[in-house]
Amino acid sequence: MPQDHRPARSVRVLLAEDQGMMRSALALLLGMEPDLEVVAQVAAGDQIVGAALTSRPDVALLDIELPGLSGLDAAAELRTEVPDCRVLILTTFGRPGYLRRAMEAGAAGFLVKDGPVEDLAKAIRRVLAGETVVDPALAAAALGAGPSPLTARERDALNAAVDGATVADIAAKLHLSESTVRNYLSSAIGKTGTRNRMEAVRAARQQGWL
Repeated sequence: MPQDHRPARSVRVLLAEDQGMMRSALALLLGMEPDLEVVAQVAAGDQIVGAALTSRPDVALLDIELPGLSGLDAAAELRTEVPDCRVLILTTFGRPGYLRRAMEAGAAGFLVKDGPVEDLAKAIRRVLAGETVVDPALAAAALGAGPSPLTARERDALNAAVDGATVADIAAKLHLSESTVRNYLSSAIGKTGTRNRMEAVRAARQQGWL
């Protein structure tokens, strides 16, 4: 039986969303639910853990694409720093690779943003009750897609190359030699079936591997 995480009081929710209008709308709609209370709102991923330590939410509702730190990386930090907080990923990008990474980071749920707010409220209650909530279509796609072929270092190299950084820039950022960076980039290009590092970045993002 799943462990019951439900508190006797209202469910305390932390909301991380970089688009101000979307964040305000979600906070307003969730606040209309009688048993939900949005206790913290942040616009950047590197603000999530600090806000959670201060507000002690029961559930953290995280977007993936956030400045400072991705919602997936923040989910992993929350698992260590605020282990009692359940994490629900809510994103525009329903990509199988993102779902796998979210589960690896300890997220209890993964939903795309095109659903009704009533379903989101139900999902918050379900993850708090110890369930895992995943969009059914995305779950099926993730099973068929298989795991990411990229190693952690190959992902690091591609992430560092996102803004067109040179090999020297990437090497300095990752504290690696330039030859090692070239090897990682070359391997990532081969695994994504692309011609250069920027195509590899785009392909990996489309799959949800970055």
